[in-house]
Amino acid sequence: MSLIRSALVIAALAAVAFPARAEDRSVLANCKVMVERASKDAGSAGEAELTRCRQIIREWALRDARMTVDEQGRQLK
Repeated sequence: MSLIRSALVIAALAAVAFPARAEDRSVLANCKVMVERASKDAGSAGEAELTRCRQIIREWALRDARMTVDEQGRQLK
C-alpha cells in the first residue's frame, strides 16, 4: 500500500514539475511567428495557442532582461 502511495506522490510531483520546465529558443521563435500570423490572419490559430504563445514571449522577455550573459557565456553589452 505504501508503495502505491509513493508512486502516486512521485507521479503527482512529476506532473506538476513538467510544465515548469523552460522552453527553448525555437519555441520562442515559433510563437513569435504564430502571433505575427494571427495579427494578419484572423483564423490562423486557436485562442488557446495564442494565449500560450503570448505567455512564452512574455516569460522570455523577462528572462532576457535578467540575464547578464548570453547562451555562450559572453557578457551582454
